[in-house]
Amino acid sequence: MTEKTFEQAMNELEEIVKRLESGTTNLEESIELYKKGLDLYSFCFNKLKEAEKLVVKISDDKVGEDNNA
Repeated sequence: MTEKTFEQAMNELEEIVKRLESGTTNLEESIELYKKGLDLYSFCFNKLKEAEKLVVKISDDKVGEDNNA
């Protein structure tokens, strides 16, 4: 099974938030949704951190190339 994308996880997280905010779920379902939401949040946060590191590396590499030119 392929790993979900950042966008897929964000969409799923948004749906969970909507369901929780609607007040239509019972306590047990709300707790399960909350746990799943935390997992999705963690996944998205880590993806963003990875992207940030990559952007910094690319920027640093480019600056290094420009300084050597």
